[in-house]
Amino acid sequence: MKLTTPRLRKRISKRDIRAAVALGVALGAVGAAFVVAEPPRMSLAGDTASGSITGLAGKCIDVADGNSASGTTVQLYDCNGTQAQQWTNPGDGTLRAFGKCLDVRGGSTADAADVQLWDCNGGTAQQWVITEAKDIVNPAADKCLDVRAFNSANRTPLQIWPCQGAANEKWNVFEGGSEAPATNPPPADNGNDGDQGESPSGFVVSEAQFNEMFPNRNPLYNYDGLKAALNAYPGFATSGDDTVKKQEAAAFLANIGHETSGLMYAVEQNTANYSAYCDASQAYGCPAGQDAYHGRGPIQLSWNYNYKAAGDALGLDLLNNPGLVETDAAVAWKTGLWYWNTQTGPGTMTGHDAMVNSAGFGQTIRTMNGALECDGKNPAQVQSRIDSYQRFTQILGVAPGESLSC
Repeated sequence: MKLTTPRLRKRISKRDIRAAVALGVALGAVGAAFVVAEPPRMSLAGDTASGSITGLAGKCIDVADGNSASGTTVQLYDCNGTQAQQWTNPGDGTLRAFGKCLDVRGGSTADAADVQLWDCNGGTAQQWVITEAKDIVNPAADKCLDVRAFNSANRTPLQIWPCQGAANEKWNVFEGGSEAPATNPPPADNGNDGDQGESPSGFVVSEAQFNEMFPNRNPLYNYDGLKAALNAYPGFATSGDDTVKKQEAAAFLANIGHETSGLMYAVEQNTANYSAYCDASQAYGCPAGQDAYHGRGPIQLSWNYNYKAAGDALGLDLLNNPGLVETDAAVAWKTGLWYWNTQTGPGTMTGHDAMVNSAGFGQTIRTMNGALECDGKNPAQVQSRIDSYQRFTQILGVAPGESLSC
């Protein structure tokens, strides 16, 4: 997301980078420098060096969800020693994980261009130089690897940005596969917590229960992504007694399951509607394109103004990067939680307020799609939501409560 105040920028020139390469600058923190041609090694023995790369808040450069597919987002995440955080420098100026290269998406040299994992192709978008100042620079763009919006939260995407010497552009490379500092231990929760009770993360729905609810879900909607999103709205499924917590979780999951046919769809299926979601009357317009603001994610977030509102609330530039909602699991879940916890839709209260204040599941239906379904307009759709909610409360071992219909 673009900051509202100017960012002081101290640019590193291409001439400075070439001089550092020519002199073979020895870097105390990282062992050596990545260079475009005939680079010095990063380790004293062998042809490659490997290990984790830590940056802002001591977190690691991470391949999202451990997905080795080309196009996978590269992000900031708690260091956990997994293969998704093991990077190698084979001596050709690239940084690699899962045998693929750290790559500027689309070969862009623009400010805020995302980085991704991509098949190594020898292109300039995959060339990186580590400077003595601990910047990781893409020489073609003359820009630094940067944590978007100075956000240290897990799953914050990485991008390129003019080098300015800020902490969100400083990186430490650990040689020989060494792990991150002890101040960043791996999360205690491995998600495998059995069939009953809270998960170790404190969420009232265990991974096994989640899998039972959505056996055919799209891979985007993974349990780890949901847990990572919970910190955006800490009151969700944590307010009230154990029954209320579980009822709220069941109500949210029942509604978003209905919106996505059991979490099967990451994007709206009717492509003919895509161009309809750009409200050009908004001052900020539709910078990602006329067709870019169709339904995505568990809530099927739609319209340019909703992408902007959700992005502003979450500290993400979704107006310019709406595709994050269908490629980053935590971002997808956060958009659903944003609507549930802050928006009343056609109703009179948020879904969260409806459940914690005992208004009943029926009011959450009104909030989600009451204008088209409630007051007898589409009883079959209402009953479908109710059926899912009752099934989910049964899985969680609680009564569904009263006032189920709208």
